[in-house]
Amino acid sequence: MSFDPTRVQAVLFDLDGTLADTDDQFIRRAGDMMRRLNALFPNHDPTNFLRWSVMVSETPLNMLMGLPDRLGMDGPLAQLTDWVVEHGRLTTSAQFMLMAEVDQLLPRLGARYPLAVVTARNARETAAFLDQFSLGGHFRAVASAQTAPHTKPYPDPVIWAARELGVPVENCLMVGDTTVDILAGQRAGAQTVGVLCGFGERAELEQTGASAIIEHTTHLDALLSADNKNAE
Repeated sequence: MSFDPTRVQAVLFDLDGTLADTDDQFIRRAGDMMRRLNALFPNHDPTNFLRWSVMVSETPLNMLMGLPDRLGMDGPLAQLTDWVVEHGRLTTSAQFMLMAEVDQLLPRLGARYPLAVVTARNARETAAFLDQFSLGGHFRAVASAQTAPHTKPYPDPVIWAARELGVPVENCLMVGDTTVDILAGQRAGAQTVGVLCGFGERAELEQTGASAIIEHTTHLDALLSADNKNAE
């Protein structure tokens, strides 16, 4: 599927690995936990091993995360999580890491397109991320795990976001770092862009049929700008 920038009237963003630098955050935390084992790795640095582990586990982990949704258990599990948080047994105060320069990208894109978030994270965590970096004002719609009847890779949250933005879904662009994001966008009828700054790899994103692939989320601005200029 080729990418047609002239169709783009709205942009939908995944969160983890696209707006939030989740994989680097995981690698840093895991590296700290494995400090005593550093001697087992080349140059006493487990970073390459951890990054490889993240890449190879992305697809099975996404399938596992979607299992409660497929079994119809996502609603009760979300309610249980909210109950535990509300009663003070867990906290959502963990600090996120922002993908580099995304905070500069969003105002530029928001001046040209309505923007939305489409994530498999729950509503609390999604709000926590947006609040931490004061990003909420850039998005006219936010679809979290419980917003639509099913979450990604089902098309439901992409279709919901398009309706909230008032844009035909075929004129939306779904941007994400995993095959789950690409599948959700495709199944909804949207164009898709895969980013390589998160959990996914080029080969699997290409095989899944991403309309375009870019190295980093912030390259989306140049992709749209350059292609729109060429189309004029």
